[in-house]
Amino acid sequence: MPTHASTAKRVRSDKKRRLRNRIWKSMVRSAEKKVRQTQDKEAAPENLSKAASLLDKASSKGVMHRRTASRHKSRLAKSVNAMEAKPAEKRK
Repeated sequence: MPTHASTAKRVRSDKKRRLRNRIWKSMVRSAEKKVRQTQDKEAAPENLSKAASLLDKASSKGVMHRRTASRHKSRLAKSVNAMEAKPAEKRK
């Protein structure tokens, strides 16, 4: 147990932040998973934009670093672009 009032308040506020961060991280992970598991080529860019928006919001709230969010967006975009390019390669 904390002995100072300020440390007790810090414990309470850290608990709130931890829960809030966990919610955001879960939403981001779910959005990324939805992008990766999409088989429909028309739905993939839409899911990608939603995931990118969530990543930007999470980074602005301090849940994740901005470069981490950028890296995740880049990798998701790369996977969506590869999915769209596959049929063109098969035609050759």
